[in-house]
Parts: sequence; C-alpha cells; structure tokens
Amino acid sequence: MPEVIVTKPRVGKFTKNAARRVRVTGNIPAVLYGAGHEAVALEVDPKQISRILFSEAGHNSIFDIQVEGQAPAKAMIVDWQREPINDRLIHIDMKRIAADKPLRLKVRVKLLGIPVGVKSAGGILDQIMREVEIECLPADIPSHIDVDVSGLAIYGVIRVADLPHAGSVKFLNAEDATVAHVIAIREEAAAVVEAAAAEPVVAKKGGKPAEAAAAPAADAKKPAAKK
Repeated sequence: MPEVIVTKPRVGKFTKNAARRVRVTGNIPAVLYGAGHEAVALEVDPKQISRILFSEAGHNSIFDIQVEGQAPAKAMIVDWQREPINDRLIHIDMKRIAADKPLRLKVRVKLLGIPVGVKSAGGILDQIMREVEIECLPADIPSHIDVDVSGLAIYGVIRVADLPHAGSVKFLNAEDATVAHVIAIREEAAAVVEAAAAEPVVAKKGGKPAEAAAAPAADAKKPAAKK
C-alpha cells in the first residue's frame, strides 16, 4: 500500500519564523506545488518522509497526500534538505502528479551478476552511469533498472541501448553512452600513474627553488669593493 500523508497548511505560510515554529512541534515545513495549482506551504511528519526516501523506489515513489480542506492528490518528493551536523530532515518540496502526464526523472541502474571478464580474465567492472534519465507515466516508474552483466568479457561494454527497453519507458540519455564496462587491471594501474603525473608541482617559497633563493644571501657576504 502506498504511503498516505495527511497534512495541513502552515500558519504564516512561507516565512522563516513559521518554518521554525513547525520544527519545534516535531514536524517539518514542506511545499506542495504542480498540476496547475498554487504552491501551498504545509507541515508534514518527517518519519513518513524518511520511510518514503528509504523505500525501494526512494524519491521516485508516488504517494497519496491529503491536505486539510483539499481533495486528495498523488504526489512525489522532488527535493529535500537535511541539517548538515545530525543529518535530520528540515524541509521538503513535493509535486502533485497527474496520472495522464509523463514525467522526466532519474532512476538507479542496478548491475546483476559477475562478468566473465572479471572471473576468468582478472578484469575490473567499472560502472560509469549509476542513474539514467527516463520519461514515462507515473504508473510506469520503475524503482530501478536491472541489467545483467554476467556475459561481459574483458573490454565488454554495456551501453544505454543495451538496457531493457519497455514500450512504457523512454530513455533520454544518448543510446551510445557507456553504462558499464570491464577493463584490464593494467589499464586501471596506468590511469592511476597518469593521474599522479598530472598533479601540479608545488613551488618553493616565493616561487623559486631553494638554491636560487639562497644565491643573493651568499653574494651579500662579499666585501664591498674599495673606491
């Protein structure tokens, strides 16, 4: 069953003082917008929001929201803020969802299996894209995209074109974009060496080598020429 969030409009709407008062009660301030409606300042239970964010679909979850005095609606979380020190939720933005309007969003790519190039040839599986951008109707949003990489040999590549394409989901990334590939260990080592060689050389104090900096001091010890 989808999560049902029952909430009410915030007193004081979008002011900082109003948001602070909401947090004192244990709730967090939120904003709900979209689907042709004006933005509404709300207060919500952070425990419910955390359950949604940590679910399988995460922030792509579609849930029911019941705002006091308004008709029920479908919504999803589009942005959230956490306190930097204790990682506590302090604000969220939610968007009303129209069931007949396609959405653009990013979903996680989940690699399944161990490539033969890793097991038999000692390669390394390198995942380049951990999310892909898709477009689909709300009812068709996948929690993640599964891709079997067990058949990948050394230097084998999985591209966006190789992901499971369903008629209900349209991929927006370039079809030839690399999602994952198997590389040789020596290539990985070469990349590390190349990155180290590219590091900038740190200059001595004053931007001169120590020997050059010391030269004027040595000259200073010479006696002045007699007139």
